[in-house]
Amino acid sequence: MVNTPIKTTKSQEIFAAAQNLMPGGVSSPVRAFKSVGGQPIVFDRVKDAYIWDVDGNQYIDYVGTWGPAICGHAHPEVTAALREALEKGTSFGAPSVLENVLAEMVIDAVPSIEMVRFVNSGTEACMGVLRVMRAFTNRDKIIKFEGCYHGHADTFLVKAGSGVATLGLPDSPGVPKSATSSTLTAPYNDLEAVKALFEENKDEIAGVILEPVVGNAGFIAPDAGFLEGLRELTHEYGALLVFDEVMTGFRIAYGGAQEKFGITPDLTTLGKVIGGGLPVGAYGGRRDIMSLVAPAGPVYQAGTLSGNPLAMTAGIKTLELLQKPGAYEYLDRITKKLADGLLQVAKETGHAVCGGQISAMFGLFFTSGPVHNYEDAKKSDTAKFGRFHRGMLERGIYLAPSQFEAGFTSLAHTDEDINQTIAAARDVLSNL
Repeated sequence: MVNTPIKTTKSQEIFAAAQNLMPGGVSSPVRAFKSVGGQPIVFDRVKDAYIWDVDGNQYIDYVGTWGPAICGHAHPEVTAALREALEKGTSFGAPSVLENVLAEMVIDAVPSIEMVRFVNSGTEACMGVLRVMRAFTNRDKIIKFEGCYHGHADTFLVKAGSGVATLGLPDSPGVPKSATSSTLTAPYNDLEAVKALFEENKDEIAGVILEPVVGNAGFIAPDAGFLEGLRELTHEYGALLVFDEVMTGFRIAYGGAQEKFGITPDLTTLGKVIGGGLPVGAYGGRRDIMSLVAPAGPVYQAGTLSGNPLAMTAGIKTLELLQKPGAYEYLDRITKKLADGLLQVAKETGHAVCGGQISAMFGLFFTSGPVHNYEDAKKSDTAKFGRFHRGMLERGIYLAPSQFEAGFTSLAHTDEDINQTIAAARDVLSNL
């Protein structure tokens, strides 16, 4: 495979200017490429499985705006629906029938959700679900897992993975100790640690929140029996089980991880896919719990742009596309081909790499593994990953700019895209 260095002159100029305008030159930390070296490319447009930067370079995209582009970027049916909705207005700040339509689709799809509240982001969804779980149980403490990310609210910025891990920050300055004093942490996939926390804090723990498949410490799947064990422990100790499916919802199965693994939590957070690329989030669960949310109950949460008609429209159309026969079979096949191919190339070229996939979500770690939790993930050779990332970028492959992020495929990715990606990886790894 011939490696012709790409020119990114315009990207460099724009990013240099951005650093005088925005902290770090970005609106979200991981975008700055700090953990992989070099400078970020500046996007100009996206379509299907591809990106074009401001210098005119084309890339195969495995980030998909961090998950929402499951049908491919700028899907013609989604954009057509948005154009029609746009003529009616960009924001109502009042009820619309679109909220009913998407709510019914979410409730029909996700096993745990009997009622749902729409918000504007995954962070908002996790903030809302935290408040309602504490109100329902009349307890303050929560258990989260090391490396799981639930947004940037103060309570959750404890061993939070994702951008925090990428930048090497232990937590975040500006978060008072009082905000995290009720947050308990355990290693992912460690049931004994969770049980010990419940024993040490009897009748004080409101619930357990986790990414059922971790995507913010890299791709980490649950061990056999882990999710089942959490369900049993929360029942035993009178606590709630919350699945943060902002990333996995509608991605690893139409009903999310809870459908995939057959485990029904009490509450669920959603985002990304249900907005079809527009800002959206949601939390929902059992009717008796969600009935506490204002104005039905006393737990206050509000948002002017919640239920925004454009976001609802994009979400409805995206979920309709995902209901077409064979959609998830295709996603699983194409992603397995990619993950297996990358692992095989790494083995053939003599690199210690482990990883895997579930449906349209995948990940690789530059360590021999296996990786069961965040501590295992931190054993990865991040410097080597940085060199790999830069090499793939030079060959027109856009991967998440962090060892601690999962990758995503879409219905728009083709076998040719996968073959090209594996060939690029072979070229890079052979020279790494």
